[in-house]
Amino acid sequence: MRVVITGAATGIGAETVRILKKGGHEVHALDIVEPANVDEWHHVDLANMEAIKVVCEKLEGSFDVLINNAGLPPRMDNQIQLLSVNIFGLREVTCQMLPKLNDGARIVSTASRAGLMWQENIKEVKALLDLEHPDGLPTFLAQRDIDPKRAYNLSKEAVIAYTKSLTKLLLTRDIRINSVSPAPVATDILDDFMAALGERAAEAIALPGRAGKPEEVARVIAFLAGEDSSWIKGEDVLVDGGVSAMVTSAALGLSL
Repeated sequence: MRVVITGAATGIGAETVRILKKGGHEVHALDIVEPANVDEWHHVDLANMEAIKVVCEKLEGSFDVLINNAGLPPRMDNQIQLLSVNIFGLREVTCQMLPKLNDGARIVSTASRAGLMWQENIKEVKALLDLEHPDGLPTFLAQRDIDPKRAYNLSKEAVIAYTKSLTKLLLTRDIRINSVSPAPVATDILDDFMAALGERAAEAIALPGRAGKPEEVARVIAFLAGEDSSWIKGEDVLVDGGVSAMVTSAALGLSL
């Protein structure tokens, strides 16, 4: 397989690259930091839509897989950059890469358990996705008083909704698109999530007894990127150590 991946330098992305290379696949990375062990690296700021267009034009040949893994955690006053990378950059990479994807290709995007309320927040999600460019974000954020925590959750809600919205359209080319939603994962940015999400993040670690490992999420991404997952289309796959099941069970009074 010929694969393009964003956010390949650290964490889940780096583990995904390792798994893909171990399987003998060709990996091309789009990242602001140079990753290890890839066949080709293109430097790009995924908050810059014009830069994304330029770098995607440089990719030669056709590809079998696109993995949208790049993302920023919530930090002090980073709402615009966060949304620019997490959803606008993801959407721009996808749009630019679609003509370069072979029929029967696979697209996998990293969402988050933080985006599971996408249906309840669908009006705000749709309003975000209706924006054509990040230039509209300052007004959008001000009108809704969105802080970094809400911006992160919203970005991942939008990833899940965007994935589902493309499913039928891509069937004409037999391209499969799915997303993956991890609970907290032991990466370099875990402290950012703990600081921003507080008790919710702590519970998502306490319930299963630990944070997830990057390779545990990467293996699911690699599976969805491969041919063995051929009948999984338009799904958001939870990789959370059972957190969602335990929360749901407790809420419904099913806990033994």
